[in-house]
Amino acid sequence: MASSRTRRTRRTFGLRALGSGAAACAMAVAGAGAAGADPALREVMFVGNNWEGTADVIESRGDLARIGRLNVIPDKDERLKEIYANPVKLVYYLGVRETAGEGHDQYVDDMYSTPDGSAVVASRPSFADVVSIDVTTGKINWRFPVSGFRADHMAVSPDGARVAVSASTSNTVHVLDIATGAQAGSFKTGDKPHENVFTGGGKYLWNMSIGEVNNQFDAPWMDFGKGDRRITVVDTATFKQVKVIDMRQRLDAFGQRGLSDSVRPVAFTPDESTLYFQVSFFNGFLEYDVGTDKITRMKTLPKNPKTSDDRTTWVNDSRHHGLSMSPKGDKLCIAGTMDDYATVVDRASLKEAPLVPAVKPYWATVSGDGKSCVISESGADQVTAIDFATGKKVASVAVGDHPQRVRLGHVPARWTTPAQVP
Repeated sequence: MASSRTRRTRRTFGLRALGSGAAACAMAVAGAGAAGADPALREVMFVGNNWEGTADVIESRGDLARIGRLNVIPDKDERLKEIYANPVKLVYYLGVRETAGEGHDQYVDDMYSTPDGSAVVASRPSFADVVSIDVTTGKINWRFPVSGFRADHMAVSPDGARVAVSASTSNTVHVLDIATGAQAGSFKTGDKPHENVFTGGGKYLWNMSIGEVNNQFDAPWMDFGKGDRRITVVDTATFKQVKVIDMRQRLDAFGQRGLSDSVRPVAFTPDESTLYFQVSFFNGFLEYDVGTDKITRMKTLPKNPKTSDDRTTWVNDSRHHGLSMSPKGDKLCIAGTMDDYATVVDRASLKEAPLVPAVKPYWATVSGDGKSCVISESGADQVTAIDFATGKKVASVAVGDHPQRVRLGHVPARWTTPAQVP
């Protein structure tokens, strides 16, 4: 009898149609500060300081200068009282601290601003919720408790009206109205849903489930213990599943049976015909042709000789965690998390530029002008910009404790930090 993972094979149909708008949306966002932008808004970047519970607001280009800060946990006392009064919630709260949090609470994972720049919507892993925070007053507009006990990666729709959040312990993605927090829909995923990406101009939503990253079944022969890992694609009008992509089958066909099929950060080409993705334990990335439904190329990047070969020492099964693409689609930017560097890779040749030293870089995105890759250095509490054209570091700015996600967004033109932020 075929295994359950083999039975997950789905018909291949018009996959290219599932990806025809996300990159265009990203380019539109990246150019939001250009001529024609709303003069009432200021383009910025939000940096989520996960262990601190703050979001630094920095310039979206140039020197990345810090212009303010938001408190993402203004209701901390209330949430903690609620958690300590519920033994089950307390177990999971402490579990998040000791596993994914590396001994720290995880107060902000991901965040996006609303289209009018009046609020920032953030996922808070330790509090298992999503909140909307008024950037002027610092007060919470709405709160959505996710199913289960941990909130993770998010994605915003191309029109800015909806935000998707992974509820990692319930294998669910919730899609919320960004203005009200009301749930528009939800769908089930593989084990431990992680990154979300809207495609097709917002018609589809892709979720990458990474499986269990906190157990010790890290040796290849114990891979079965890492759970059900797959990409789930749904129609955002109905939230019905339209495609499941099991990378185990594609990796095997490509001759890479030894690689994990736990898909981490991803990046689409501007026309969404090609997907680049990282997987657990691997110092590099793979290229996947959406139309043919096949892996076409693999790039192995240098190892840091100082990095332990013991996979159990790598944070949350990461080796490299962070991937972005230049607006033209000609360059990739890679965060070599456990190897302490970042690098720009030419997409045509897959040749990397000289490595830029960085301390546990945990994310990679694109600056507002599209000229630079911006990485979060979670081990150095700073954000760094690397020029796509030269591959060289151009700026760094100090931020809060353990920066992870960095997102482009907006605040009011004359915005200043709310008075109550610590």
